[in-house]
Amino acid sequence: MAILTARRRFQRLALVAAVFLTAYLLLRRTSHIPPHEDRRRVKYVAASFDWAARRPTHPVDKATMTRMPPGIPRQLPRIQHEFTQDELGASHNQTQRARRDAVRHAAERSWRTYREHAWGRDEIAPLTLRGQDSFAGWGATAVDSLDSLWIMDMKDEFQHVVRHVATIDWDKPTSSLCSLFETTIRFLGGLLAAYDLSRDRVLLDKAVELGEMLYAGFDTPNHMPANSFNFRAAKEGRLAAGTNEASAAAASLSLEFTRLSQLTGDPKYYHAIDGVTRALDKTQDSTKLPGMWPVFVDLKNDFLTPGHGFSLGASADSAYEYLSKMHALLGGLDPVYEKLHTKAMATAKQHLLFRPMLPDSPAPAPAPAPDILFSGSVFASGTGEADLNPEVQHLACFAGGMFALGGRLFGDDGDVQTGERLARGCAWAYGAFPTGIMPEVSEVVACQTAGGEAGGGGGNLAACAWDEARWEQHGKHPKPFASVRDSSYLLRPEAIESIFVLYRITGKADLLDVAWQMFESIRKATETELAHSAIKDVQAAGETVKTDAMESFWIAETLKYFYLIFSEPELISLDDYVLNTEAHPFRVPKPGDGSLRADISRAM
Repeated sequence: MAILTARRRFQRLALVAAVFLTAYLLLRRTSHIPPHEDRRRVKYVAASFDWAARRPTHPVDKATMTRMPPGIPRQLPRIQHEFTQDELGASHNQTQRARRDAVRHAAERSWRTYREHAWGRDEIAPLTLRGQDSFAGWGATAVDSLDSLWIMDMKDEFQHVVRHVATIDWDKPTSSLCSLFETTIRFLGGLLAAYDLSRDRVLLDKAVELGEMLYAGFDTPNHMPANSFNFRAAKEGRLAAGTNEASAAAASLSLEFTRLSQLTGDPKYYHAIDGVTRALDKTQDSTKLPGMWPVFVDLKNDFLTPGHGFSLGASADSAYEYLSKMHALLGGLDPVYEKLHTKAMATAKQHLLFRPMLPDSPAPAPAPAPDILFSGSVFASGTGEADLNPEVQHLACFAGGMFALGGRLFGDDGDVQTGERLARGCAWAYGAFPTGIMPEVSEVVACQTAGGEAGGGGGNLAACAWDEARWEQHGKHPKPFASVRDSSYLLRPEAIESIFVLYRITGKADLLDVAWQMFESIRKATETELAHSAIKDVQAAGETVKTDAMESFWIAETLKYFYLIFSEPELISLDDYVLNTEAHPFRVPKPGDGSLRADISRAM
């Protein structure tokens, strides 16, 4: 009997274990979160205000809510160059590893200084070593740098930030309002990308909390986003979209909100940004420069576009950047993004892009002027006239990567070449100044041609002869610069961003040397005792004057792009990820990708 009883006990224990094992496997199969994740390992503090429970003033009818386009993601064209073993030989890799390690060292010392002197604050002032809050005090540098820490294999520091993220209370800001745009690209984008890389559930939970809050920014009479996000007004449903809002602020929420819908299965985030997309589509051909949208738009009155100013620079930039990237993130299932992108790029080529008037290289090594382009700004009358201002904004240097990426996605080799000319233009501008860094805003003497080059699309893209007298009319800036309106460098990433994208797309090895020269120039000009700082004047011949500023994008973007260009091409492949305007990588759904199929199906 004793033997029989023991056997029955064993059978019962085995049955109980089988039940628990079956339940565990079922939960594992039905969840899109890997089972090893356990939120209990960190102290999780839920936000003290439940934005999900807030009753909207202008509710959306769930029956008519726009959902993500159905279907299996298309097989998109290959974006990255197929690197051969010869291209990635031993000596090549050894050089790039040394360069990558130098970048990592700069990131480590910058991060260490932030952690030791400004932990939990938005930014560190690298000279006075004071913490400061520019983005509501939730720790912008920490959250923005999360995926950089992961990518650079600083995993202990990554886990330290995760523990901090778990305790963020979005209802305890240091100011009465925040920018919907900045909070989305830095905080929400940072959390989503870090989740896509690590699959740590804490990050997604906090992203959902934040997403619920930011979604309230669309609770306006016409459901256009209110970029000036006043916390009290948002809680009370009193937000309204602006009448003179930056087009980038309105149209650069789509990647983050779409990825949040993909990961949670809640379509409301995608529905919110789809309204902006449809407004872009409706107005694209009726602006004063058809094909593009003015820098500032009237969102309050149903997306009016009366403005005369057009640019790929400040306040407009990422509105265009996100079009091709949304095409990729949606697996090519919504044709509107290809249409919006190709029309906008055609208009930009015709009116905004221009070739600078350049001298040939002098003896003893004479060479023809480089084949480069810049993107300026345009004042359009609406009657067919468009006056080009040949300004060069560092912010607009992202355009090289944008043209090249769109060219690959949409089968336009000419746009890839245009992208390369733009990327090399900004790299050339770096070398034109004593510090080896281009200024924030300058103006060059542009070529003036009547007919334009074959296939160029505009009258400002063809080469022209150097005219010394014409340049001298503007003063004695480096050739061919006519003026320098803002001579600072703010640790910005846009120039290296385009060089990185063009290297990954074309495989041209000389771009690695271009990137290294840029990094070395930036390192020398911005290095402080413990970190790196923005500088006052890139024209300084000797020691630079530091301005005691280090925004979160220094680690999140600039150093990340430098690190990636010197790393193996498989690390954050452009075929596997799209990077938001803050360089946060979101995983691209693909046919047969089991790790994402559950995410996508939940959003249908």
